[in-house]
Amino acid sequence: MQEQHTDRSEPPRLRLDNITVRFGGLTALDSVSLDIPAGRIIGVMGPNGAGKTTLFNVICGVFPPSGGSLELDGSGFTPKPHRLTRHGVARTLQGLGLFPGLSVRQNVAAGLAATSHRGLGLLALPGAVRDEKRLAVRAMEALDLLGVAAYADALPDTLPYGIRKKVALARALVSEPRLLLLDEPAGGLGHEDIEELANIIRTVPGDGCSVVLVEHHVDLVMAVCDRIAVLDFGRLIAEGTPAEIGADPAVADAYLGVEVA
Repeated sequence: MQEQHTDRSEPPRLRLDNITVRFGGLTALDSVSLDIPAGRIIGVMGPNGAGKTTLFNVICGVFPPSGGSLELDGSGFTPKPHRLTRHGVARTLQGLGLFPGLSVRQNVAAGLAATSHRGLGLLALPGAVRDEKRLAVRAMEALDLLGVAAYADALPDTLPYGIRKKVALARALVSEPRLLLLDEPAGGLGHEDIEELANIIRTVPGDGCSVVLVEHHVDLVMAVCDRIAVLDFGRLIAEGTPAEIGADPAVADAYLGVEVA
């Protein structure tokens, strides 16, 4: 297994220390340690059943670890799904997770609801109106960033799948997170859409945000990530640059001979 090369002068954006997850007699993650530096894109890959989704769910607070700990910017971190935005963490889902009855603009603004003390859709008091306008402006900025502002008033179900994927990503980016968790963002996309997605992901660390990318599309992971962690049967078997991972025989064995370079 490749050793991690982490700058110890400052704490990583996210640190996973000996994370273990057990479901009854099944060990889904076995003492996984990984650092996510600030402003870097870290990929997590591995064959089906390797533990990628479980690791993602631990970071999101869906599953509490059976052992080990997490730190966010050097402080202990106990994630809760409904409080991620307050900690500067945003995520996308394997499925789109969009609200069919809300417009695209409203769906993206929902990504900021946790930052508003009044929430969405309350009485039209002056403070609430100001909040609603602020959320709408931020939502439009996020949509414009991804080139889908023209669909702001449309309902998600009326749009092509690739556009809806961008809307879901805009909802994650609108809160300007310091840690962005992408759960298989390329699922269901064609080749051209995946290339466009790669270009978008590359721009995210420009604002100092760290990205954790869990993805089956090996080409995408290799193209955009600064470093890659590879899981197999719940264990971290390799960690390094894309070039190091592509040349690692343990990774080739895990993928049963599938070329990963």
